[in-house]
Formats: sequence, C-alpha cells, structure tokens
Amino acid sequence: MVAAQMPSLRKPAVAGLFYPGERAELSAAVIDFLAEARHSLKPGETAPKALIVPHAGYIYSGSVAASAYSRIADAAQTIKRVVLLGPAHRHAFEGLALPGVDGFETPLGIVPVDVDAVGQIAHLPQVTSLPAAHEGEHSLEVHLPFLQTLLEEFSLVPLAVGRATAAQVAEVLEILWGGDETLIVLSTDLSHYHDYETAKAMDAATSKAIEALDEGKIGYDDACGRVPLSGLLVAARAHGLGVRMIDLRNSGDTAGPRHQVVGYGAYIVG
Repeated sequence: MVAAQMPSLRKPAVAGLFYPGERAELSAAVIDFLAEARHSLKPGETAPKALIVPHAGYIYSGSVAASAYSRIADAAQTIKRVVLLGPAHRHAFEGLALPGVDGFETPLGIVPVDVDAVGQIAHLPQVTSLPAAHEGEHSLEVHLPFLQTLLEEFSLVPLAVGRATAAQVAEVLEILWGGDETLIVLSTDLSHYHDYETAKAMDAATSKAIEALDEGKIGYDDACGRVPLSGLLVAARAHGLGVRMIDLRNSGDTAGPRHQVVGYGAYIVG
C-alpha cells in the first residue's frame, strides 16, 4: 500500500510579528476589529465583488482593513473562492507567481489552494509557480485570518505580483472572475515614509484616482501594490463596476509617530 502524500503547506511567516501568533489571541483580535467596523447590507445592497485592503501589522492597519472586510460578512455563505493578489516585497521576478503548495497555514488553520482555478491560469505566460516569491511575504498572509474568521469555507488563489503590466493582471482576473462565489482581494498600502501632512495629501490624490478607476494617475511611490491594483481597476472598468472608499488613514492616525508614516486605504468594488 502506498502511503498518502502529505499536503504541502506554506507555513505562516509573520505570525507573532504582523499579527498575534497564538490562535485564541489572533481570533479575538480579528473579531474585535470586525465588531468595531460592523456593517450590515441594506435592502437591495449587494456584497462587493472585490476589496482593496492594506497589509501592514494589525496594530497599524487592522482597523482599516476590517472596515472593508466587514462588508462581506453577510455573504459568508456565498463566497467559496478568494483570489488574493499582493505585491512581492522580498523577491524580484517577472509576472504573477503561484506558491506551488496545496494550502496556506495560519494559527487559525489551513486554507486550501484552489487547484482547479490554478489550472485555469497556469498556461498564461505571465503566470509562474515560484515558491520563493511567497517565502517571508506578508502582503497575502495578513489577510487570511480575516477571511478565515468571516467565511465558512473557502479555497484560495494566492498570487504574488512582480514585474507585470496592468493588462497581464487584468487577464488573470478575467479568467478567475466567476460569480458571487468568487471574491477578489487586492492587497496594497499607499504612500510610504513621508511626514503626516505630505502623506495625507498624496493618499487623498491616490484615493481619488482609485475611485475614478484611473490607474494612470497612480505612480510608483503612491502604492506598493500599484501593479495588481492597476490590473483590478482595468478589470472593474471592463465589468462596469465602481470603486468606493470606506476608510483612509495612515500609521500616524493609528499607532505610530507622524514624522514618517505609511498610508492605508480600504475600498469596495461593486
């Protein structure tokens, strides 16, 4: 008899650093963030197709992220697949990178990778399997505890984005777009390491461009996830969707000094 092969897992890299590393503490933190930001869909209001959310340590951006995540709470039973894209901070590569694993692990458990969805995009020239792109990367990992807390059961398409074009990202999103069962989560912070007032002005301009679906006005220094963000805006425009800002703050508003801050925005796409 051949022994069953153990699933390959991408282990948590920033548990205990960007968010609590102990299960009960992490669960309580996420629940508190969501409770503070709680939003119930009004009659006729539908859940967002996509979220644009920040990826810093929870003490800095957790409340901002929760303001967007709270908008999908009423769709928990409907969403079965999450397409999660974020910038690669630690590894340079071309295109969009899959992790080459069966699942992602956090202190809250394991999220399986959607094998069927991966198969739908694996043939694209801009899509590669590159585990190194996900090693130590926080931009995707920090969102999983929010998703694990909100959604009853879901699979994941995790994509770290390197050197790519908005059109290449949009092509991937179009294949994976799906229906109400598919949620797209775009991970990005905004401006980095400016003084408080400079950051506020820069982030307000970036936020205006995001809501206008005008990716051409989002520069290199405006958002670390500029490339996947631009691709999502292209895809949203193609599907006739709009973007609405839910929260816009920076680390000087949450838990840090104001002489050098990082900007955080939360948006819903629908």
